[in-house]
Amino acid sequence: MLDMILLEGHEAELRALLATADGAEASAYVLLGKADIAADPWTGKARRRLVSHKVVPVPVEDRISASGVHVTWSTRSFVRLLKQAEANGLTLGIVHTHPGSHAFFSDQDDRNEADLLRIVTNRSGAGHGFASIVLGGDRSVCARLWTSPSETAPCERIMVSGRRVIFHGIPALADDAMLDRQARLFGASFNPIVRGLRIGVVGCGGTGSPTAMLLARLGVGRLLLLDDDIIELTNLNRVHGSRRSDAEAGLAKVDVLAREIREADLGVEVVTFKGWVGDARARDALRSCDVVFGCTDDHDGRLFLNRLAYFYGIAVIDMGVRIMPASKDRPYEMAGRVTLVTPGAPCLLCRGLVNPVRARDEALKRTDPAEYERRKDEAYVTGGGDPAPVVVTFTTETACMAVNELLQGLTAFRGDGGMKTERRRRFDTVEDRSSTCVPRPECDLCANDTIWGRADVTPFLHRMG
Repeated sequence: MLDMILLEGHEAELRALLATADGAEASAYVLLGKADIAADPWTGKARRRLVSHKVVPVPVEDRISASGVHVTWSTRSFVRLLKQAEANGLTLGIVHTHPGSHAFFSDQDDRNEADLLRIVTNRSGAGHGFASIVLGGDRSVCARLWTSPSETAPCERIMVSGRRVIFHGIPALADDAMLDRQARLFGASFNPIVRGLRIGVVGCGGTGSPTAMLLARLGVGRLLLLDDDIIELTNLNRVHGSRRSDAEAGLAKVDVLAREIREADLGVEVVTFKGWVGDARARDALRSCDVVFGCTDDHDGRLFLNRLAYFYGIAVIDMGVRIMPASKDRPYEMAGRVTLVTPGAPCLLCRGLVNPVRARDEALKRTDPAEYERRKDEAYVTGGGDPAPVVVTFTTETACMAVNELLQGLTAFRGDGGMKTERRRRFDTVEDRSSTCVPRPECDLCANDTIWGRADVTPFLHRMG
């Protein structure tokens, strides 16, 4: 099984690079990161995901000829880039256009690419291959991976990921009466896309539980619920689906949400992981997602998702709620925040939304509780303060903001600009605003595209510990 993520910036770069005034076909290369998933959490089967890492033009001196129905170029640059890709654990991809039609692989493409595979086999041996991508003039995309002279692995689907979330290769589905009303709003193609989505919800508390419930009601086909906590009595005022008996039994939050969604019988496949988001056992599940909602107040977890978004091109929609009681010197402060983390947008660190010291201390508490308590007693670590106030209406409204942001990415119902990189809502003053941020020049994530789409690396996400 194979799918592909094209970073939104790379897709736009390719479209601009390959546009021709005379309508002739054009070609380029793309280096692709690889995510080798041993077991998809919903099917249990192995699959590979390719993620665009870098666009490389065909050198002018290598171009031979082009017309409205063909393009040819020398293989010198192909061989040179093949060597570079293999040295860096990447997959080389060739890209060409069909400007006068939709994206498809022609008989000529089959013959030319079989010749290229022979070059790969002669140089690198059997079992090595390359990817091929076609961009249609109608903005369609198709892709495949050559693995042997007689066999190619087609991409089940291709996702263009960024401020917009666009899918290619999603098959039409039979009408679903349950989802009829939203199809009347967004069109017949909307429900099949939503049914095909694989979405992770990290943190299943005040914002995560309504997020999961909203996604299930939208008809999202596959949900991953990830959280390390159990239901406690103080959770009952905001965790959707929780019951007093769940708190008394100490049930896991993920299990409570999964029970409620399954019992609703909405056609959603739910898988759960009880543990911390950075646990190595959760990697296959996270790398299988199309979009991840970050609903945790754990700074170390946010740092982890921050890196995941850039390495794998998986959009992370992070959210938070800040509530401060009124006093004689200060009015109420009640606000919700939704932040998009994706290549081309500022990261959570540059926005000041993650405290690295808090993240360090949380990691120590998780991995060495005794040492954490010792340092806490000596005032070397933070934490231990009173819990923050929270009200279910504000956490649920923040979840609605986040899911509506995804809908904007899928449908552009607010206009063609895609999702806002950050949206804030003041509940006390009834104000909405968006905010901008400039990445720090030294940031190794949002100011450094050398890791965008890099996918699998050692150590994972270039993260030590």
